[in-house]
Amino acid sequence: MSEPRGFGDQTLIVPRPDAIRLLGGIPAPEALPVPDIARVSTELWTDPAAATAALQYSSATGFTGLREWIARREGVDPARVVITNGGLHGLSLAVLTVVERGATVAVDDPIFPLFLRVLELATDAVLPIPVDGDGLDVEALAARLAAGERIGAVYTVPDFHNPSQGTLTTDGRRALVALAEQYGFYLLIDNPYRELRFAGDDQGLRPFHESDRAIVVNTFTKTLGPGWRVGWLVLPEQLVPPVIRLRNRLDGHSSTVTQTLIEHLVLTDDGWFDRVLAPARALYAERAFALVDALEAELPGAFRTVRPEGGLFLWPRLTDDRVDAAALADRAAAHGVLYQQGEFFASGPDRWEASRHLRLAYGDRTPEELREAVRRLAAAF
Repeated sequence: MSEPRGFGDQTLIVPRPDAIRLLGGIPAPEALPVPDIARVSTELWTDPAAATAALQYSSATGFTGLREWIARREGVDPARVVITNGGLHGLSLAVLTVVERGATVAVDDPIFPLFLRVLELATDAVLPIPVDGDGLDVEALAARLAAGERIGAVYTVPDFHNPSQGTLTTDGRRALVALAEQYGFYLLIDNPYRELRFAGDDQGLRPFHESDRAIVVNTFTKTLGPGWRVGWLVLPEQLVPPVIRLRNRLDGHSSTVTQTLIEHLVLTDDGWFDRVLAPARALYAERAFALVDALEAELPGAFRTVRPEGGLFLWPRLTDDRVDAAALADRAAAHGVLYQQGEFFASGPDRWEASRHLRLAYGDRTPEELREAVRRLAAAF
């Protein structure tokens, strides 16, 4: 999910017409399977029976075939899968189902900020927990709980965290689940970048899927495009009925048309989705590494960077704490490069450490655009 237009933007400066925007987690246009989508769309609308069915009501849980396909990839019972209108909708359903009004929720710090807006449906009480290269600091959370803090849920992005790039280790996932089961809170596992791994080892979802305290939220937004507005929840069995009851009071079901098209795409050829992902991963790897290499070449020593293993973001840290990060962002905008300032992702009152970072999104920019963006950033320095 990308932030809404203007979030974290330099609103006091009119961008240059040729400004390079490194602002949102936008999929590369080249990675979207437009020809295949055109083909199945034509097949649908030229089949009167199928087209008529696609324009009718559907079920609150979603299409059976699509749920079964997701369940096979996730390694769970299809009965635990509910189709949603994208990732934020899935998070909203999860929050409204398991977070009691006014309860404290532990969240990533830094955080994907739109989750805080979703959380306002139930509470504004948050407990920031640090996130680093190994994901959520589970030991810090455990210390707060041992000291008497009580929470209703934990929210985290375990794979290629937005914004910090971090991935929670397998041991960290097990430890987090153990805390949830010990203290009786729920885990809200937001995982839209999981399929975009281009280096390193998959840390797996089994610890979450084997717990009755974890809700896993995912979406086709980063793989097939945000315009679909189709995602899914993997729920503990006991939470499926309350989620469906809630859904029946809200939107009823996800679009029958989009479910029809996606189901046709993924079920007609069981290897199709992975064939779409393979070149996309290679493309994002090329862009991520081009961005890191350009920073090291144009601004040697100015940032501490970690080469991404996946996802759509780089989270470089300024090495010199005397640099005014806000002024740098303004100068960069004047030179024609826009990015999100790190302070906008802080979830607690202490915004200093986050402010030392830049969040650079590379998904929809070519390697040459990224190199030019860094040249402009270097000029701003």
